Amino acid sequence: MIHSLRLQNFKPFEDQIINFKPLTLLSGLNGMGKSSVLQSLLLLRQSYQQRLLQRKYLALNGNLVNIGTAKDALFEGAKKEEIIFELIVEHQDIQTWTWQFKYNKQSDVLSSDIAPITDNIHGFSLFTDYFHYLQAERFGPRNVFEISDDLVRQHFQIGTRGEYAAHFLYVFGKFDINTVGIKQKDSHSINRVFERPGKSEINKLIHPQENSRLLNSQVKAWMGEISPGTNIHVDPIAGVDLMRLEYSFDMGKDVGISSRYRNTNVGFGITYTLPIIVAVLASPPGTLILVENPEAHLHPRGQAKMGELLALAASCGIQVVLETHSDHVLNGIRLAVHGGKIKPEDVQLNYFQRREKQGQAFTKVISPHIDRNGRIDRWPDGFFDEWEKSLYVLLEPAGE
Repeated sequence: MIHSLRLQNFKPFEDQIINFKPLTLLSGLNGMGKSSVLQSLLLLRQSYQQRLLQRKYLALNGNLVNIGTAKDALFEGAKKEEIIFELIVEHQDIQTWTWQFKYNKQSDVLSSDIAPITDNIHGFSLFTDYFHYLQAERFGPRNVFEISDDLVRQHFQIGTRGEYAAHFLYVFGKFDINTVGIKQKDSHSINRVFERPGKSEINKLIHPQENSRLLNSQVKAWMGEISPGTNIHVDPIAGVDLMRLEYSFDMGKDVGISSRYRNTNVGFGITYTLPIIVAVLASPPGTLILVENPEAHLHPRGQAKMGELLALAASCGIQVVLETHSDHVLNGIRLAVHGGKIKPEDVQLNYFQRREKQGQAFTKVISPHIDRNGRIDRWPDGFFDEWEKSLYVLLEPAGE
């Protein structure tokens, strides 16, 4: 698990420590640096996948994130031309990993004289198959979706845009959610490290109204919180490496005999949400999940339920980091704390604010705390307070 990340001279951060818990929420106005935090982690992962990090190099461009050149990555007011990432993680024991990258203005690959011993990082979730990143711009409704036997069957990936979610559900839909995504050689160590004796924590993700533990059944049950009665149908298209994703709806007396609807004839919210639900339910303890804007295209109730689902995942040994602008997602998390579904000390709230010092703008992180009742101890200006500000104006007499 990631405990903290220190960023020095990276994008809007001069020198900032960001703390993480099992569930970490990143919030703030646009352009404050929330995405930069995720990008720093993605830069490390994509550099590892390109076999560059192991040789003390950082790839600024790749399949996960594209920064540009070192000039685009360096903090504008940097006093030293270097970019430093420091990760404190729990991996077998508490470890600190530091990379100190040298600045080269036009280069898109940076080198580091200081880097951790690479043998120590191979099994950490950020660098393994026990990782999902779902970006803000996910695949919406479309007639066909891609297939990737390598990424889905061998690496348990659903794609950064959710492009393989339908294929994943087709391959693993009839698996118990306790066994999806666990490689046989890893199952013993994962159970030993992340599960309590005699009880699998992942059982807390079982929907209370669905007895079946199969991934298909659980996805349907949780999707029902977004759109009640939704059935998901995934089928391969003969002769081509593509999947068809369709929906049907149980309504009244027509339960079980309703017609299928094309994906493109159903609202954006269902398709946008599907990859998140699949990723959460299919992830074993020890997985790291990064999600941008989980609230996209969802109505308020669905956003609150999404917050609850992500909180439940975090209570099961899955580390969840989400970037959100939704007070409903936050309230879903608060309700989960209030209901005892996740401990308050397992939730980290990080609010990003723009500050200025000696004429130089930089980003500062403020971390309100949540208590056992789901109450938050302080509300800095701009921290999910827009409704309160609007209500204050509405309570005043209307102008002429």
